[in-house]
Amino acid sequence: MHITPESIQEGQFLLINKPLHWTSHDVIARLRGPLKSFTGNRKLKVGHAGTLDPLATGLLIVLTGKATKRAEETQGLNKVYSGTLTLGGITESYDLETPVLNPLPFAHITEAEIQAAAQTFTGELQQYPPKHSSVKIEGKPAYVYAREGEEKAMRPRTIEVFSFDITGIQLPDIHFRIACSKGTYIRSLAHDFGQHLGCGGYLSALCRDQIGTYHLENAMELADVLSIIKPSKT
Repeated sequence: MHITPESIQEGQFLLINKPLHWTSHDVIARLRGPLKSFTGNRKLKVGHAGTLDPLATGLLIVLTGKATKRAEETQGLNKVYSGTLTLGGITESYDLETPVLNPLPFAHITEAEIQAAAQTFTGELQQYPPKHSSVKIEGKPAYVYAREGEEKAMRPRTIEVFSFDITGIQLPDIHFRIACSKGTYIRSLAHDFGQHLGCGGYLSALCRDQIGTYHLENAMELADVLSIIKPSKT
């Protein structure tokens, strides 16, 4: 990925490997000032094409200049994720942002049952987003209501899971790779997967490997991008 003041100014897709515990907004906030200094354009636009949860890592596409106009187009691309779901409990956020509740036995679950469940969650599905998500309800993100303890009904949305491959099983952990449409919450899939097996489940690790034709293997670490756009000492 070749980065120059001219390419940033004109409009560029920066492929970033988002660090764990950072929000997508954190990445943009960290890059915005240095990119403006790098180009000498204090009005430079900087955005991203699709958020990643703080507990997820992987591909985040940062858009600059005229490329920010392609944000909606890029957000609509299909995605590929790899990660781990853990059986034997549930969490309110469907991941490890909130404590694990309602421990249930899982040792009796067989590999055949796990493989069959994965096939159940392929194709076109009606999915409820997590209550701890950025889905807007009456103008506010759902997570605001959830953190305040206010119950709000989540509306299902139509998604499509093109493939759901089980890549490893070390109970209670199940490793997977999923190709899916935009708007898919992998956290919800993990929760629903555990409900289907009757032992509960939550997302314990997630990495976004691909957005459309853009691959994580071509992404840069945030620190490396910052080192490139750092003002040279005179």
